[in-house]
Order: sequence, then C-alpha cells, then structure tokens
Amino acid sequence: MSDITPPPPLASHTGGKTLRYARLAGFGLIGLLLAGGALRYVFAQQEARALEQRTADSLIRPVSTIVARPGDSKRSVALPATLQGRSEISVIARSGGYLTAWHKTIGERVKKGDLLATIEAPEQDQELEQARAAREQVKARVDLTRDTLKRWEHLASLDSVARQDLDEKRSAAAQARADLAAVEANVRRLEQLRQFRRIVAPFDGVVTRRSVEIGDLIAANGKELFALAQTDPLRLTLWIPQVYASEIAPGQEVTLRIPETPGRKFTAKVAHAAGALDPVTRTRQVELELPNPDGKLLPGTYGEVTFSLSSSIKALLVPTNVLVTGQDGTRVVTVGKDNTVSFRNVTLGRDLGKEIEIVDGIEAGAVLVSSPSDLLADGETVRPKALPEKARKGGPGDKPATPKTAATDTPPATRPASKG
Repeated sequence: MSDITPPPPLASHTGGKTLRYARLAGFGLIGLLLAGGALRYVFAQQEARALEQRTADSLIRPVSTIVARPGDSKRSVALPATLQGRSEISVIARSGGYLTAWHKTIGERVKKGDLLATIEAPEQDQELEQARAAREQVKARVDLTRDTLKRWEHLASLDSVARQDLDEKRSAAAQARADLAAVEANVRRLEQLRQFRRIVAPFDGVVTRRSVEIGDLIAANGKELFALAQTDPLRLTLWIPQVYASEIAPGQEVTLRIPETPGRKFTAKVAHAAGALDPVTRTRQVELELPNPDGKLLPGTYGEVTFSLSSSIKALLVPTNVLVTGQDGTRVVTVGKDNTVSFRNVTLGRDLGKEIEIVDGIEAGAVLVSSPSDLLADGETVRPKALPEKARKGGPGDKPATPKTAATDTPPATRPASKG
C-alpha cells in the first residue's frame, strides 16, 4: 500500500474561505456602522453648537456706528448778496411848476450841486412879489407906530396923556413889529421855493433813472424826477444766521464773486454789524463796503459773498442723528471696546445743519451709535458696523438733516431717537 495521503475534498476548502470572508465583511460592516454613528454624532454636536451660536448671535443687536471727529476751527460760509450804492435816493421836486429843461440823464456822473433840471412857476413869482409889497407896507406901519410911540412917551413924561392911551400905542407898535416878522418869514419861504425850482444833485454819484420830460407838470412832493446812486464805494447788506453771527466783526475782509466775471474775486470789508439778532429770523444784519473806483460794478448786480470764519470753540463734530432726547436730557450712545453700549449726557454747541458740535461729554474718537433704537439698554452687548464716510455727509444710512435758511435759523435743537 502506498503512504501518500490524499488531498482533502475541494468543497470543504472552499467553504472555509467563504466563511472567513464573511466574517471579515461582517466586521467591516460593523466598523462602518460604528464610524458612521460616530460621524453623525460629531456632526450633530457641531450643528447643535452652530445653532446655539446662531441663536446667541441673533440675540445681539446689530448697530451702525460712526466716530466723533474734532471740528475744524476754520471754515467758510457763502451767502447771496446784491450790490447797492452807498447812498441811493429818489429826487423829487419840493416846488411845483412846469419842467423847462433837464440837464443830466441816465448813466451820467454828477458832482454835488450839479444842476439836474429846472422848473418854472410864474404864479410863485407873483406870490413872491406880492409878499415883498406887503412887507414894505408893514415896514411903513412899523415906522409910523415907532415914531408915534416916541411922541406919546414924551407926552406921558409931562403927564399930558392918559396911561391907557400910552399902553395902546405900545401895543400897536408891538403888533406892527410882529406883522413885519410874519411877512418877512413868508417872503423867505417863497424865496426858498423859488430856489427849489433848481433841481441839483445832493452828492457825487451817477444818474440811474430819469422819469421826466420837458413840459411835464411837476407837483410839489410828487413823482420821482431822477434816481441817483453813489457807486464808490458800493454797499452790500447781508443777514448772517445765528450760527455764524458771533464770528463777524467790523473790519473783517470777505470775498465777493460775480457770476459774470468768473475767476475774478473782489475784496470787501465789514463796515457795520448789528449789535443784536433779529428775534424773528435769528439773524444779524451786516453791511459791507466794496471799493469801486472805476465804476465797473453796477448797483443791483447779484453776487456771492464768502466769509472765512475761525471759531475758538474746541468741539467734536457728529451727525445730528446720533442724539437721543429724553427726560435725562440730550445723550449719545457710545460703544466700548467690549462692544457694550453706554448712554452719555453731552453738551451741544452750534447746529451746522447735517452735523452738530458737541463741546462736552465725549472724547475725540468715541464710537457712537447712529440712529440708536429705542430698545437699546445701557450695558447691552451689540454688534457694531462702521458706516462709510459718505453716510456722515448725508449719504445712504444716515438721516437727512433739516435744511436751514437765514430766515429760519434757530438755536441748536435736540432730535428724538429714531425707532428701529
């Protein structure tokens, strides 16, 4: 017999390999299930933490912020103005009659005392002659009463006349002198009226209007005959808003621009400034003087006056919409380094329209909440977002400031917080 052992059956060998593979597949599947469960648990934890973070973030209020910056002590303001003559008058007749001639017309320059026109009034000449004749009559009566009184006083010294008769003579002499004074006054009045028939220029200037022709019937104190303006220097009258009024002083130089002369600037000076503000418009009246030796600038011309101002007040500039008004006064909401807000009382300076000055209560660089909500609480944590610089100047995200005019300029006013 042979000693060689025969190989095992093929079926049992194949079954063992299959069983081993099945075990490995089962262990792999269990491993995959365990790994999938672990990953799901990790993902669930991450989602839970993310949800918790989103929930916490949603409870933090987002706010828009802006930084308080130091105000510029030097600034300028431009105001419209109309050129006027230093003196502008309408010449009218003091004496009536017919215009016989005019000697000056529009555009002509005149000197003080130059003859503008002449008027004839024959009836006034006759009245003057009549008054002079009446004066001569009264003079004769004065001479007679004076001589008569001398004789009666001599007789009275001799006790030749009654006392009553002497008093009557004295009274007659006094009445005659009074009548003479009245007649002489009437003569002087008529002589002055005759002089008024010569219309003369009251000052050096230029004729801006002539409203009469030869032969016109002129009534005393009636219509305008001529209009005169003194053109060197010219005068400008402005009304300065209260916010700038304290920075205006006599002698201060200003710049004038005329639209018809682009690129050219004229220099004027503050001649007079009112000592008080108009209580209705809250403005201060200012008069400027502008030299005009060549007479090229005409009265009535429109221009723009620019004042270069310098303020001694050290203040911070902030948009007007950061202010909160309430029972506690005017406040702003500041954001700290830890993103918590606090309410600070402030003292306001000048209201510049879109921006307002704060002179006390915060420091330069303070981060302020723009348009703070009524729901903000002191110490609350917020999520700040800085506004772009254009929002400070009235761009998107900023409340538009109320425009101001010279007629409606008012002292600094606080604004209520917007609701949001």
